[in-house]
Amino acid sequence: MTMIAPTLASDIKKSSPAPSVDEAQAALSVLRRLAAHSPAEAAALGLSTLAASGDVVLNRTYPKDFVADDNYKATLPDLQNGPESLIKGTRRSIQHVGISNFRLPLDHRQRDGGLISLETSITGSVSLDAAKKGINMSRIMRSFYGHAGEAFDFARIEAVLDSYLNDLESGDARLQLSFRYPMIKPSLRSGLEGFQYYDVSFESVRQGEDSLRILHLDYVYSSTCPCSLELSEHARVSRGQIATPHSQRSVARLSVVVQGDHPLWIEDLVGMCNNAIPTETQVMVKREDEQAFAELNASNAIFVEDAVRLLCEALAGDDRIGDFRVIASHQESLHSHDAVSILTRGQTFSQSSHDPRLFASLVHTG
Repeated sequence: MTMIAPTLASDIKKSSPAPSVDEAQAALSVLRRLAAHSPAEAAALGLSTLAASGDVVLNRTYPKDFVADDNYKATLPDLQNGPESLIKGTRRSIQHVGISNFRLPLDHRQRDGGLISLETSITGSVSLDAAKKGINMSRIMRSFYGHAGEAFDFARIEAVLDSYLNDLESGDARLQLSFRYPMIKPSLRSGLEGFQYYDVSFESVRQGEDSLRILHLDYVYSSTCPCSLELSEHARVSRGQIATPHSQRSVARLSVVVQGDHPLWIEDLVGMCNNAIPTETQVMVKREDEQAFAELNASNAIFVEDAVRLLCEALAGDDRIGDFRVIASHQESLHSHDAVSILTRGQTFSQSSHDPRLFASLVHTG
C-alpha cells in the first residue's frame, strides 16, 4: 500500500473532515448494492466481501405482476458494457462479433416487380475495439425490427446495417440475409412446371469507408463425366456392349460482388448459370423429360474444371459483376470422393486457406 506523506495526510485531514457514521453507512450500503447486483464489477474493484451477509430468504414464486420501472432498470447489471477491467483474455480487437441464424419472415423484391415473403436467416456482426468488453447483441435484432414490413434489397439491408452500426458505435459491420428463393421451372418436353428452390444470401459489408454488396447463390446441376461417356461409347461401338457413363448431382456456389447502378437480380444470376451449364436438376419429370435429360447430359458432358470455367465466362461478361468466386463440387457416383474446383477473380475472394468443411457444405440433400 502506498504511504501518504505526513504533510499531505495532515492537509487532507484539515480539508476533509472524517465522514460521520451515517455517511459511512450510506456509502457502505451503495457498495453492498453494487456487490449484490453486479458481482463481477464488485470483484474487479475488490468489493466481493461487501455482499450482504446473513441468511437470505428467496421468493420461489414467479412474480408475474412485478413491473420493472425505470428506477429498477437503472440498477440492473450490464456486464457486456462493463469496464475494461472485466475483459477476460488478451486486450485485442475482434473483427466480428454478433448473432447468427436470427430468423423472421421478410418481403424480398423480385425481378418482375413483385414481392415474395420468405423465412430469412440473419447473421449480423460488428467489429469490437480492444478496450471494450462486449456488445449488446439484441440491438442488432432491434435495429432489424425497426425496418419490419419493408421490402428488402441491398439498399434496405444497408439501412439496417447503418442503424445497428451507429447503435453499437462500431467501425466495421456485416449483415447477411439467407433464404431459399423459389422459381417456376418448366420440364424439358412434357410441358409441366414446378418450383425450383435456390439457396441465396445477400451480404452487405462495411469496412471503414468501403462498402461491398455480395450475392451468393447455390446452383444444383447434373454433371456427366466426359471420360466415362467416351469409354461407354467405345464399349458399345467396338464390342456391342451396353454401358452407361456416370453422372452425379453437382453444386456450384457463386459469390459475386454487385457493382454499378443497375440491380443484379437472383433471376439474372440463375439465367447465367442455366446458359453456362444447362443440365440443372429437374422438378417435374415424365418419361419424355427423363429421356430428354439423358440427351441433354450427353450433349453437355463436363469435368469439374469445365464447370468453373464455363461459369467464370458467363460472370465475366456482365458489367454488374465485379470480383467473384465460383466453387464447384461434383459428388461422384464412380468414386468414394468428390471432385472439386475453385476459381476466383479479384482480391475480394482471394485466400490461401479455406474452411475445412467448405466442400461438405455444398452437399444438397433431396
